[in-house]
Amino acid sequence: MTRLDADLTETSEAPPACDGPRSLLLEAREVPLGGVRGMTVHRSLPQRELPMLGAWCFLDRFGPQVTTMRVEPHPHIGLQTVTWPFTGETRHRDALGSDVVIKRGQLNIMTSGAGISHSEYSVGDGPVATDALQLWVALPESRRHGARDFERHVDLPVLELDDGAAAVVVVGELAGIRSPATMYTPIVGAEVFLPAGSRVRLPLEPAWEYAVVGVDGAPLVHASEAPTAVAENALLYLGLGRDGVEIETETDATVFLLGGEPFESDIVMWWNFVGRDHDEIVAAREAWEAGTERFGHVVTHGDERIPAPPMPTVRLTQRRRRS
Repeated sequence: MTRLDADLTETSEAPPACDGPRSLLLEAREVPLGGVRGMTVHRSLPQRELPMLGAWCFLDRFGPQVTTMRVEPHPHIGLQTVTWPFTGETRHRDALGSDVVIKRGQLNIMTSGAGISHSEYSVGDGPVATDALQLWVALPESRRHGARDFERHVDLPVLELDDGAAAVVVVGELAGIRSPATMYTPIVGAEVFLPAGSRVRLPLEPAWEYAVVGVDGAPLVHASEAPTAVAENALLYLGLGRDGVEIETETDATVFLLGGEPFESDIVMWWNFVGRDHDEIVAAREAWEAGTERFGHVVTHGDERIPAPPMPTVRLTQRRRRS
C-alpha cells in the first residue's frame, strides 16, 4: 500500500542506542490514506521512538472500517510488502502479472527488488467491511537490487501454546516453526490468539528484538515489573535479550508478534521507497515520474497511476536503530 500522508521525510537524529530488555508502549496514529475517498489507517511503524524493528520498517492497519479501497498503481523499491487480512477481500495486481484476491488466513508477500508497481482494490463496487495489516520489510543489500517477485500462501503453520492459545506463523520462524514465505533476514511475524482466562509464554530468541501489537482485546504483557495492557493498535516494544514473554487475558484476545535480528544497516525511507541515501531515493522518484520500465506496468490497468509527491527541501537522512 502506498503512503499518501504528510509523513514522508526522515531527517531527525536518534537518541543513543540502548541494547537489552526494556519495554516501550507506543500508540498508533491515525493517518488519512487514499485521497478523496477518505480512508483512514492506524500507523504503528515508523515512529520517532521506534523507526524500525529488525527488518520491519512499516506497519499500517487499514480498518476495521467500511470503505471503498482504490489504491491505484504505485511503485516500491528495496522492500517486501506483507498483507495479512482480518476482514474483507482485497484484489492485488502487480507488474509481474499477478491478479489475486486475498482472503482471511491467506498471505500475500511481494518483493520489490530494484523496482515493482502494484495496485490494491477492495472487492466490489461499493463500500465493504475491511480490516487488515499491511507491513513492509526492508531488504538487505544482498537482495534489494535483485528481481521482483510475488508469493501467495494459503496454508500457514500453527504453533500450539498453553491454555488453548495458538500462533499462526505468517512469516519467518517462531519456536522452530517456519512459514513457507521467502524472507531474506532472520525475522518473525505471527498472529497469536489467546482464549479468555489464558496465560501463555511466547518463546523468543534473545539476539532478536520484538514487539507485541494489539489487534483485539487488551491482554496484559509481562514485560516489566508491572504488566502492561496492550490495547487495539498499540505496540509494546520489548527490546533485545529476552528468551520469552508472558501474556495473559481475561477475555478472548489477539495480538501480532513482530521480531527479528537487528537490521544490517540504517535506511532512508521516503514515500514508497526504502534505500540507503538521498540520491538513491531521488533516482527512484525520477524513474517513476518518467514512466521508465524500472517498475513495469500493473496488469489490466491503463494509464492510471499515483504520482510521486515533491521531494522535501532538505536532504533525507538515515534512520538510526534505537533498540
